[in-house]
Amino acid sequence: MQTAICTDKQLVVLPSDASAEVDDEPPNSGHCADDEPPSGACIAAVSPAFPDTVSGRILRLPASRVNLSSPAVRAFRKRHYPVVTARQWNDWQWQVNNRIRTLAKLESMVTLSEAERLAFTRANNLLPLGITPYYMSLIAPDDPQQPLRRTVIPVVDEMVCSPGEADDPLGEDAQSPVPGMVHRYPDRVLLLLTDFCSTYCRYCTRSRVVGHGRITPNRNRLERAFTYIENTPAIRDVLLSGGDPLMLGEEKLAWILARLRAIPHVEIIRIGTKVPAVLPQRITSRLVRLLRRFHPLWMSLHFTHPDECTTEAFRACALLADAGIPLGSQTVLLQGVNDRVETMRDLMHQLLKMRVRPYYLYQCDPITGSAHFRTPVAKGLEIIRGLRGFTSGYGVPTYVVDAPGGGGKIPLMPEYMVGREPQALVLRNYENGIFRYPEVVPEAVG
Repeated sequence: MQTAICTDKQLVVLPSDASAEVDDEPPNSGHCADDEPPSGACIAAVSPAFPDTVSGRILRLPASRVNLSSPAVRAFRKRHYPVVTARQWNDWQWQVNNRIRTLAKLESMVTLSEAERLAFTRANNLLPLGITPYYMSLIAPDDPQQPLRRTVIPVVDEMVCSPGEADDPLGEDAQSPVPGMVHRYPDRVLLLLTDFCSTYCRYCTRSRVVGHGRITPNRNRLERAFTYIENTPAIRDVLLSGGDPLMLGEEKLAWILARLRAIPHVEIIRIGTKVPAVLPQRITSRLVRLLRRFHPLWMSLHFTHPDECTTEAFRACALLADAGIPLGSQTVLLQGVNDRVETMRDLMHQLLKMRVRPYYLYQCDPITGSAHFRTPVAKGLEIIRGLRGFTSGYGVPTYVVDAPGGGGKIPLMPEYMVGREPQALVLRNYENGIFRYPEVVPEAVG
């Protein structure tokens, strides 16, 4: 069952388990200093929400005064944050300021396994702990094998370096013409705005730099990047990433986007973010109004498991999609998280309902300490085979391996072409049926 959400101008369909909390928006807390790290009170925002229904009735209420909440989120908040108001909880600044960052705080919310506890005793843990209270509400407190829990709580396996693993397996540092930029493909660049994320994924490709304060959005560094783009006319596509670019305040984001839009040969701008999954409160009307000024602007969202597709995530994606921002999803294939056909199919279906087009399914990069996350490539091919023909074509992502050493993304597909006969291609369909397509013989043409 689904819920119809009606505002003055639109109808949005969300899961039926949402409930409405009427409250005021959090206050605007000011502006960020240019070179200040995007954490704490320097991040400015206003948090609106959509109205919801009660018992199937459509309620027409001001969108900015109603917040939607999933049952799991409400129960978690009642247990661990009983005095926190809806206004505070739905303020993304509050979420960032109250992230779970220490062993003591984590232990107050979950029962740690031995493997999880040992991870905190090792000094060489590269990636810090950081989980928003919202995302923590989706974590099973007593099940270390729960998929979402495995992605954000460290285990001692992260300290084991297996053959073929490296801190920078994709060779990004060697393809960086200026600090914080990667120029791998001829017509596009990756620009890292910050190394800060609201929630840190344990399989992060950039765990060598993320969360350590090495990449900040200071104006001097970014101007060097913009100058490089200006002097390289072949660049038509700029991907903003990090860290998470949406952790910057609106003023800083507006300056960056405007600066890129002033470069004539930059055709499209893309933003890579996991915010709708881990901090959906960040997607506000104010942010969306800013982003839509800089079209054509695309967004690559990072969703990993169907459990991330909550009422809050639906609302965040609806705001972005309604602003005309094309949404794609990049999913990493992870052992014990989403490596079953049924799980991946469910995730793809949820994404389509959120108006998010499945884009890439990534083979997990061989970063140091990632062996417990990585699956055989055959597993990825099995999943694609289980999607193709069994669900909508829009719901089938491209399975890729990002080649170690900077080779770029290499797509992989199951073998659908079985062979070649003198005048036909021999093909296999999704049900393993064999078919022949009459091939054109070049010398017979004309």
